[in-house]
Amino acid sequence: MPLDAPQPASPQHCTQQKHLLGISSGSATIHPLIMAPTASSSATTRSVGGIAVLLLLLAALLAGTSSAQLSSGFYSHSCPGVYDAVKSVLQSAIAREQRMGASILRLFFHDCFVQGCDASLLLDDTPSFQGEKMATPNNGSVRGFEVIDAIKSAVEKVCPGVVSCADILAIAARDSVVILGGPNWDVKLGRRDSTTASLTGANNNIPPPTSGLSNLTSLFAAQGLSQKDMVALAGAHTIGLARCTNFRAHVYNDTNIDGAFARTRQSGCPRASGSGDNNLAPLDLQTPTVFENNYYKNLARKKGLLHSDQELFNGGSTDSQVQSYSAFFADFVTGMIKMGDITPLTGSNGQIRKNCRRIN
Repeated sequence: MPLDAPQPASPQHCTQQKHLLGISSGSATIHPLIMAPTASSSATTRSVGGIAVLLLLLAALLAGTSSAQLSSGFYSHSCPGVYDAVKSVLQSAIAREQRMGASILRLFFHDCFVQGCDASLLLDDTPSFQGEKMATPNNGSVRGFEVIDAIKSAVEKVCPGVVSCADILAIAARDSVVILGGPNWDVKLGRRDSTTASLTGANNNIPPPTSGLSNLTSLFAAQGLSQKDMVALAGAHTIGLARCTNFRAHVYNDTNIDGAFARTRQSGCPRASGSGDNNLAPLDLQTPTVFENNYYKNLARKKGLLHSDQELFNGGSTDSQVQSYSAFFADFVTGMIKMGDITPLTGSNGQIRKNCRRIN
């Protein structure tokens, strides 16, 4: 996999920045805008000193900004073995249960939509700490935490204390897509792990399966994602399963659904709430373990499993995009990269957890 990329802020680049600012390790470099002080002008000397201080502060700010940027080559020197460690554990997990790839991808989505991609979703509740796992969109629904634990253990053996849980989740989401036949991309890395979580944020920010198009668009826009990104990222539903409790209302009450498809799904999902709530059905009727475009074809045939899925093809502004997605990989990759950029913790913010389930 083409995973390596240039490290941020090479020594040569830093030297060029310093030269532009009039800073040098030697004593002869003077910025053209700064006059050399003379004995006859103490005011000029003070002015020059002030300008020099400002330039030094600016240089420090530029350096800090550079180190805070995510980069696909972030671990090229500090932990080049991270990719093999993640992929090895993940491949075994998906071989045991193909559904796991979709579960890991969903973990990444639910994490990024609350406080950014900071692994806050992975934190367990304690008597003194409330995490996000019991939020309505997550409780009894998100899964795969034990796989992330196993990946973290494998990575810690290769390079202890270096790779964040947030970055592990980002890599694992990409690898899940690739293993199931989807596109590959270079994951930008350098995130750090949060020391906080937000149950309220999880309840408010993660789109529920009952969402209409307007609500979906607003929730994605709040994360800096366009409607085009939203439709492309919804293609993640080409893999995985959903619980009866999440599609019951759609297959029994909605009219924008193919009748035969609705009856098929009703057969495994009783109408009465509390009966068969956890019964599962594939989000993609034909190929729920292969990452391709059948999801969009199903929507065009009114065979979306969730109300929120079928809203993408229901006479609204996203219909044409659904119809055009005979191939959606490029837009999906763009959406994943943008989602991975949602307010990451970098630099000295956050921490590198030793255990993804708890703060150090």
